[in-house]
Amino acid sequence: MSFNTSLRVFTSKSATLSSARIPTAIRAFHTTQRRAVIFQDASKQVFENAIANKEKVVIADFYADWCGPCRLISPTLKKLTEDPNKSGTGKPFDLVLVDTDSGDGQQLAQQYEVRALPTVIAFRDGTPISKFVGALDQQSIKKFLESL
Repeated sequence: MSFNTSLRVFTSKSATLSSARIPTAIRAFHTTQRRAVIFQDASKQVFENAIANKEKVVIADFYADWCGPCRLISPTLKKLTEDPNKSGTGKPFDLVLVDTDSGDGQQLAQQYEVRALPTVIAFRDGTPISKFVGALDQQSIKKFLESL
């Protein structure tokens, strides 16, 4: 068999194979936006790991159970940080709740100079970028989050 004959046989076989119908399944990919992770009563180690996240803006809510305004603001923060489009930079949020009555919470409050409750500090790449102290209404909290 010559080279030309071999090539012709190979070409005709591959043409037959390529023209055969091969069932294909179409696979749909759905992407969802990343949702906020809520770290309840975060320890110092969890807190430091969370604020080091470079893909998200991390909101730290310093609170105490006995603090009335804290009980009002925490559910609002949980609700608003669930929407990944609230950040001005387009980065999604994580929420870290720090109980200032716990041992680690007291240390973190001292480290970040929390003088009144509630105090909310926003972190980007491990660095505090903005904060507010005291209870704000939902619209003001929304504006705060959009400014980040």
